[in-house]
Amino acid sequence: MPILVALWCIAALLATAVAAVAIGRHPWGRPLVYGVSLTASAVAGAAALVHLVAPAGGDLTVILPLGLPWLGMHLRLDALAAFFLVVVNLGAAAASLYGIGYGRHESAPQRVLPFFPAFLAGMTMVLLAADAFTFLLSWEFMSLASWALVMAHHRDAGNARAGYVYLVMASFGTLALLLACGLLAGPVGGYAFADMRGGGHDATTATLVLVLVLLGAGSKAGLVPLHVWLPLAHPAAPSHVSALMSGVMTKVAVYGFVRIVFDLLGGSPWWSAMIVLAFGGASAVLGVLYALMQTDLKRLLAYSTIENVGIVFIGLGLALAFQANAMGSAAALAFTAALLHVLNHALFKSLLFLGAGAVLTATGARDIERLGGLIRRMPITSALFLVGCVAISALPPLNGFVSEWLTFQAVLQSPDLPQWGLRILVPAVGALLALAAALAAACFVRAFGVTFLGRPRSAAAETAREVDRVSLAAMAVLAGLCVLIGLLPGVAIDALAPVAEAVVGARMPAQGASAWLTVVPIAESRSSYNGLLVMLFVAGSAAVAALAIRRFGSRATRRGRPGIAASRCRARPPNTPPAALPSRSGGCSPPWCSGPANVSRCRRPAPPRRPA
Repeated sequence: MPILVALWCIAALLATAVAAVAIGRHPWGRPLVYGVSLTASAVAGAAALVHLVAPAGGDLTVILPLGLPWLGMHLRLDALAAFFLVVVNLGAAAASLYGIGYGRHESAPQRVLPFFPAFLAGMTMVLLAADAFTFLLSWEFMSLASWALVMAHHRDAGNARAGYVYLVMASFGTLALLLACGLLAGPVGGYAFADMRGGGHDATTATLVLVLVLLGAGSKAGLVPLHVWLPLAHPAAPSHVSALMSGVMTKVAVYGFVRIVFDLLGGSPWWSAMIVLAFGGASAVLGVLYALMQTDLKRLLAYSTIENVGIVFIGLGLALAFQANAMGSAAALAFTAALLHVLNHALFKSLLFLGAGAVLTATGARDIERLGGLIRRMPITSALFLVGCVAISALPPLNGFVSEWLTFQAVLQSPDLPQWGLRILVPAVGALLALAAALAAACFVRAFGVTFLGRPRSAAAETAREVDRVSLAAMAVLAGLCVLIGLLPGVAIDALAPVAEAVVGARMPAQGASAWLTVVPIAESRSSYNGLLVMLFVAGSAAVAALAIRRFGSRATRRGRPGIAASRCRARPPNTPPAALPSRSGGCSPPWCSGPANVSRCRRPAPPRRPA
């Protein structure tokens, strides 16, 4: 029974967390804790995947004699929980595998090892909870465990403040969710999700619940303007924990929003979609704009998470709008696009954070201005990080393109909406989505180029070495999944069909029967996408370009040393005798050079005239 397997995995994680207090200082404690976490996550994720693609007996429910005396602890595994269990445990398994190698560099393992499996157990319990008390208790347990991991390096500059801001925002989010659950329970106190799901809610209650859930789940997910903790806490944590918080924990927040708004609330008015779309569009654009201004690699990735969470909420807002107008096919398309981006972001953002951890391990630096030239010293990490950059930039044929392309296809269904407010807002949000995609590509071209290309700009970058094989294996698994889902997106879309049917009451057309595994969002006459053909076209074009350059390109090379930038040139001080110019073969330009930093364009100043 998959739900019992998941519960036993949670028990194993909690027992490991307790045992890690005693064995954390031992040399064999680290591989043991991360090994148990890896095994438990892999088993729980496999059980959830089996229930998602081949459910036996429908939804699974267990009631334990814990929690409130008159209520007990209700646990339930349905299609929605199974999908998010796959996402959470996939990221958890990759982070645990990475921790086996990365953890040997940890300066204070006793502050990380006890809370790492506890954090995994808390996230899994949130997904299985089927009553308000268990849900909120697991939510707060997840928040406190992640806060302890953020504070692992509390002596580093800024980490204590990051932990404080995170704790305040987490408490605010839990309070908002507590009030939302109280409104759903009503005066009779039906705290089980089954009782909330069956009760009718008036328009005022539905509006208050939507706003409270948007505040509670949105603060944990990192929606603008509730994102203030995220760029502080994610860089402060160890890199494999940052991968969990950014790639996985934010998806637990998305689950909380979907569970309450789509499932328990039982539908929302059409104008509620405008609120969600506004938050999502603002988060997508502002998140990537903030990321473009960062030089700290982990902070750049943290701000990028805000952008991708905004893309997910754009899909969810579209699904709310279409569902309110009984447009089942369009609602299924938007909802599937949002869930697919949940999975994709968990993969490529975890990969990028693990890659940033590899760079930090090899160089000791997170400032990309101090790096450069790492592609020669860390070739495997550079290649894997490049896969993540291409995926997060939504470039074909990797997985990030598919989910954003499906979101654009959902935006194109907006002319069929009857409300003028949605007809105006949805295209505007689509334009913001396109702007965010373009800025994300520019952001990660800069991040990869400055970090890995060029020449080393510090001694640490010049002496960097490749990380251990276990860390590389964890990144390689995530990179392989990014490529696989990008080439075969129809398989993932069909696996999400039970979730869409259970939540919005419709599904996308079956993709498995399409020729050449082509993705068809609505109908083949409207639009389609084939990842395999795109890959063949990209590979063929690259091969032709390489052959043409090799055949017709010049073999002559010119070398020169960089000089002072033109913007930094200063005027020649008055009454200053002329100085000897550097040779044309290299060297810096004199400070009075008025042109670009090119020695050949610098002229010797004229000697001062004698007075008459």
